[in-house]
Amino acid sequence: MIAQAENMTEDVPARRGVKTKLIGFVVMALGTMNCLLTLRGGVPAYEFLLMVGAGAVIFAIGTVRGMRKTAPEQPE
Repeated sequence: MIAQAENMTEDVPARRGVKTKLIGFVVMALGTMNCLLTLRGGVPAYEFLLMVGAGAVIFAIGTVRGMRKTAPEQPE
């Protein structure tokens, strides 16, 4: 029974970088909303464009982490 459980966990792909991509997306979305709201008020929104750029960098880091393969475990 234990051998079957071990085989099932080997088939599941690693989900690395999902949290990082989610945080990056949220930062980009908040930066975009802030840009739009400040532009509606007639104020330039340069500092919020930095927020959008930072979110894009965080999202890219999460994407790179998700593409990286995990090292195979060494048998004992």
